[in-house]
Amino acid sequence: MVRSVPGIGVANGAEARERDEVLTVRDARRRITELIRAAGVCTLTTTSLDGRLVGRPMTLQRADFDGELWFFAYAGSSTVRQLRVNAEVEVGVHDPDGQVWGAMSGTARDDYDPARAQRLWHPGLAAWFPDGPATSGLTLVAVHVTAARCWDARDGRTVGLLGQGGTARGGGPTSGEDDGY
Repeated sequence: MVRSVPGIGVANGAEARERDEVLTVRDARRRITELIRAAGVCTLTTTSLDGRLVGRPMTLQRADFDGELWFFAYAGSSTVRQLRVNAEVEVGVHDPDGQVWGAMSGTARDDYDPARAQRLWHPGLAAWFPDGPATSGLTLVAVHVTAARCWDARDGRTVGLLGQGGTARGGGPTSGEDDGY
């Protein structure tokens, strides 16, 4: 397990080595919510039309994580064109104060819903969308998260939060074998 870090850990020291935490979906979602709130901004990575990975900073929404992340974008943007061709995406987050990094993978779609846009809107988005939720060409990008992991730099532990299909995984340290470390 990892140390108690906003959004991630629950135990430290000998206690962590003696037992493994079993995360419920609710616990995992709460931890992801805390991590994305601490980060504020993420990197959304899509695949370009010629097969290259393309990452760009995106503002994370302040809503509770319910299995999907929502972003504002222009319907004609390269981001939306790319996810219409290949919906597989990766979202990277970083909490600099907690020294925690997270990665969430899943599938994305553009899904404009005026009521949802109104609920998710916050003034920090006005620099990109000057007319708020009524900005011409605005759409929402929904990322259905199917897996989430995080890394705590203070103790080098990796925690699997969600597995395939958004199901909770054990919250204990995962094997470093697939991390390349």
